[in-house]
Amino acid sequence: MKRRRLLSIMMFLIALPFLVAGTGGAWNSPGLDISPAQATGEKDSSFQQVPDYRPLQKQLKDYLAQQPGVYGIYFKDLHSGASFDINGDEPITAASTVKVPVVLYLNHLVAQGKLDWDDRVVYDSKQDYQGGAGILQFSAWDGDSYSLRVLANLSITISDNIAYRMLVRHLGKDNVAQFMRDLGGQTVFPGGENITTARDMGRYMEAVLEFSREHPALGERLLDDMANPIYHVGLPGKLPPEVRVAHKEGDVWGVANDAGIVFAEHPYILVVLSKGETDVDKGFARIAEISRMVYDYQVNLKR
Repeated sequence: MKRRRLLSIMMFLIALPFLVAGTGGAWNSPGLDISPAQATGEKDSSFQQVPDYRPLQKQLKDYLAQQPGVYGIYFKDLHSGASFDINGDEPITAASTVKVPVVLYLNHLVAQGKLDWDDRVVYDSKQDYQGGAGILQFSAWDGDSYSLRVLANLSITISDNIAYRMLVRHLGKDNVAQFMRDLGGQTVFPGGENITTARDMGRYMEAVLEFSREHPALGERLLDDMANPIYHVGLPGKLPPEVRVAHKEGDVWGVANDAGIVFAEHPYILVVLSKGETDVDKGFARIAEISRMVYDYQVNLKR
């Protein structure tokens, strides 16, 4: 966890100009070019039947039985629509994975014309300050203002906690919570705490894809931000580098999480949440191993 915190500081001078500039929203994936539209299109008729994921579930359960902590996993194949979970409804601290539905809500408001990317939010340290991940803790002063686009970008690409808090304050936490419920979320800030489940995070990932299909320019830019974070060791950690993974990692003490969309030949959603981890870095290594098991199974699906 210390390594991850130091990384956010070291990346400040290197990353900020590029992060603020953004990538322009183009979905240019090297190697495998599976677009969001393809991933969310009709079920692939080339599958003669829904794949049997029971062997994969057993493999994952056998692996988890040897690991410390409790894991929640949700998987959905985007071609066949088949899905499964392991402890999918187990309440687990969301950590920074919660930033995805918040930024998705912002994107919806922009798409509806209710907000503009150029709208600015003024920093108030009494309400917005939080240490941990991000760069605004080192550079923001009371009275400074930031555009919604910059706050969204920083929230996703470098998991900036202050940018996230500014967005939640601007959007309204109750509004954010209702949006998450409208997407199908069942465990949404219970008792005011940042708690979620693997199944709920899977719903939010699918909502990102649906938004991208309906609003290609906005959606693809969000996916591009999710595919180019500085924390990129969980789901993509052991996958071939040409496979695009749009995801969001999150961690706090004892918790290592990752939720995302893997744009492989057979694209899928995968969420891995954990609690009771004794070493967060090892937790992300375990997430990478789980992700590789799922990827290998998808690669070997019979057509």
